[in-house]
Amino acid sequence: MRSATATNQAQYAGLERDDSVLARATLRQVTLRLIPFLFVLFVCNYLDRNNIGIAKLQMARDLTWLSESVYGFGAGVFFVGYSLLEVPSNLILARVGARRWMARIMISWGIVASAMMFVRTPLQFYVLRFLLGVAEAGFFPGIVYYFSHWFPARERARALAWFMTAIPASAALGNPLSGWLLGLDGRGGLTGWEWVFLLEGIPSVLLGVAVLALLPDRPSDASWLSAEQSAWLAARIERDRETSAAPHGLPPLRALVHPVILLASLVYFFAMLSSYSYAFWAPTIVRDALGASNLTIGLVTGAMGALSTVTMLVVGAHSDRTGERRKHAAACIAVAAIGWLGAGLLPHPYARVAALALVPAGVYGFLAPFWCMPATLLNGTAAAAGIALVNALGATGGFVGPYAVGLLKDATGGTAGSLVGLAATALVTAGLCLALSRVRGSGAESRLIQLDSVRPGHS
Repeated sequence: MRSATATNQAQYAGLERDDSVLARATLRQVTLRLIPFLFVLFVCNYLDRNNIGIAKLQMARDLTWLSESVYGFGAGVFFVGYSLLEVPSNLILARVGARRWMARIMISWGIVASAMMFVRTPLQFYVLRFLLGVAEAGFFPGIVYYFSHWFPARERARALAWFMTAIPASAALGNPLSGWLLGLDGRGGLTGWEWVFLLEGIPSVLLGVAVLALLPDRPSDASWLSAEQSAWLAARIERDRETSAAPHGLPPLRALVHPVILLASLVYFFAMLSSYSYAFWAPTIVRDALGASNLTIGLVTGAMGALSTVTMLVVGAHSDRTGERRKHAAACIAVAAIGWLGAGLLPHPYARVAALALVPAGVYGFLAPFWCMPATLLNGTAAAAGIALVNALGATGGFVGPYAVGLLKDATGGTAGSLVGLAATALVTAGLCLALSRVRGSGAESRLIQLDSVRPGHS
């Protein structure tokens, strides 16, 4: 393992003090150029994978075979294809660059997402959901890896939080939109759910084409950065690599069995049990509790998404300010556990829905501090492989959770048992987050905090 010398560390720190105005201007430029565009891409990503939750409210009327367990399996089988291709996809991205590979990912998933309108049998449902996962594989871990080339470690949680607000924002914007599109039922000879899939897949294809023109691979490729800004950013990113305790030169295959990466994958698996169980079942839970219309359900779950957006930004900013990641992630996922417990056990329908709102706030608040950790554990191509593995193994929770909820709902006629089970797994997740710090140790993080005590705009 190689590390920067004390002289180099002082040189890096001095560079940051001398160039604080340049640092602020550079990071502001990078943030304004990349985050809004990537935010829009991620909104489309989550909208196209999760709109099945709203569409299901009407699909069950037209497709008599769509039982709760069939729906749960179909919703979750997405993650089988997704997980299988995560690591290969991210390794390809590291080789060919984000611009071309992200364009390929978006265009292919947009086509498959729109093709969901042609589903008529359970097999077609399963196959298209599987293919959607294959098409999307590599998008999110690719962006996390991409951020490591653009945002210094101390600025990354805030940047990731702004980017990942697209997850709750996709619910805040997409659920009401999908609920409204269901109201087009019968227009043009199409059902409402067919309109949902058709119209929500097309933007991904168009944005995939735009990626080719708008997304630079590295700072040196960005025409909107001056030579001085590009040089400062490259030096700052290199400083993070030099001062990191992450192993250098680790082959990608060895990264896949790194103990901390395996434990991080387990943490993410349990977190995704909650995340996707909420995404795919929240509309049904709200409908069962309130007996509301499709549009009202979209508005209620959209409001939950708006609350989660604020939570993500607050948690991400506080995590960056303190330099602490694990306790932030653990506290957030514990909030989700409280939400699941209340949604399953509280007697009043409005109280159950209010408790359910804590779930996305906790799960999505967890994401930014959590995803700052894998990117600092490894370097280079090993980082691309490790990040992808965490996302791939974790994403299998997106299959297990929704399918288990569907099976239990068919078997018991209700969701209380499965929601209490999700509360238990969320508490396990919080404990594993804290265990992650004991496995890795705090030396590397402390060193980064010390070196970053002088941040852009701070003295």
